[in-house]
Amino acid sequence: MMRKAEKYQECMKQIPIPSSTCGLPICCMTWQGLAKSIKQVYDQPLHYLTNKLLKQWDQLRIGTKDESKPLDSIIDPNKAEATIWGMEEFHRQCSSHEHLAKLWFSDPLHHDFVDRSVPY
Repeated sequence: MMRKAEKYQECMKQIPIPSSTCGLPICCMTWQGLAKSIKQVYDQPLHYLTNKLLKQWDQLRIGTKDESKPLDSIIDPNKAEATIWGMEEFHRQCSSHEHLAKLWFSDPLHHDFVDRSVPY
């Protein structure tokens, strides 16, 4: 598992973060929906840790008065996208492969959050 995590992290480090946004706000209902749109628009995978965090953010909304509101009516779509890219840059450049391996070992469904286009 350690070797896979190391290979994954090295591969993710090589993928450059876009220097600018597509120019149009990407509207969405959820953080995970925004992530899916970002992957399609920029043709890039998002890091395992980014995907996990966005799922947690969506879960945090459950039970709130704004639960059924589209995300883009709560936060500006451009700010939401910039937030994801900021996290993504950190996760790609600064995440420990040892930490990833521990998370993957404890998460039998980690494959659900690893983009299939990234070899590991």
